Amino acid sequence: MPRARHVSERLRAPAFAWALAAAGGAFAATEPAAPPAPAQWLERMNQALTTRNYDGTFSHWHGGTVEMLRIIHRQRDGHVAERLVSLDGSGREFIRADSSLTCYLPDKHTVLVEQRPVEESLVAFPAVNSQTASNYDIREVARMRLNRRDTHVISVAPRDEYRYGYRLWIDDATAMPLKTQLCDTDGHVIEQLVFANLSMPAHIADAALRPEVSTEGFQWLRNDAPVPAAAPAAATVWSALKLPPGFRMLLHGAQMLPGSSVPVDHLVFTDGLASVSVFIETPATAGAAGQVTEVRAARVGSSSAFSTVIDGHKITAVGEVPPATVRLIATQVRAEAAASPASTRP
Repeated sequence: MPRARHVSERLRAPAFAWALAAAGGAFAATEPAAPPAPAQWLERMNQALTTRNYDGTFSHWHGGTVEMLRIIHRQRDGHVAERLVSLDGSGREFIRADSSLTCYLPDKHTVLVEQRPVEESLVAFPAVNSQTASNYDIREVARMRLNRRDTHVISVAPRDEYRYGYRLWIDDATAMPLKTQLCDTDGHVIEQLVFANLSMPAHIADAALRPEVSTEGFQWLRNDAPVPAAAPAAATVWSALKLPPGFRMLLHGAQMLPGSSVPVDHLVFTDGLASVSVFIETPATAGAAGQVTEVRAARVGSSSAFSTVIDGHKITAVGEVPPATVRLIATQVRAEAAASPASTRP
């Protein structure tokens, strides 16, 4: 699913309007306020999603399947709580309290607990900033009624083949997204989310954010402990020789993969809207240094993945981007040995 973050809104009065008003000009008094620009509607949407309470059910279409879900979001005293529930057969529930995420998986008799960035919502939507605007063409393409509400239809179209685009139906009264579409480079819809109902209560009780799944006999897997220090990772600096236009490295850290006791290097590259995660490990299947011995590409719903082996490291790139993007990033990641204390002695 796409990913959201808070962007505060600024409103400024043009200096020339004040000058005309002071001079008694009629224009300043009668000129109507300019309507919000398309990017401002996205900013308002992000602000509503991160600062308001809401409770809604929606359909999520991707990969030829449709799933009904319910999302409950509460913002209180600076803390965020969310609960995402599958209303179909799986009965899966995902509950977030700030940065702690608990995944209840009844079909697998498993509960997974892990840490996620505090700003990463369970249902994410595109966020815009000055960097985003240079990579996407943002326009209002229509105004229409949806679920008996007036909406602004905003198009976020990529300027090249390295990222996907969006269409969003934003409620005029609340700035909440009532419908979103993720589109490929040809404009075809590859993922869609549509709210069937949506309310914004002033108060959400704690009980609404508790799981309804009975976990008796479930296996608990925890991935929320601090990642232990790893000498090989600490001695390596990672970079990319070349990136798609507009992308930059946002994060370089370590992460535990499910079922593993050894941390791997984790890089995140972003253009301000789309992001790609890169996981780096040393596989037993790697051959001589610099020789690529394994190449795999995959598509899972709207996400693309590409895995290869370079310089004795297995590099896997995953993201909600076109296949060409993960392939380019994965094949360009390189390791650089950091200077050891002994090597820096005079």
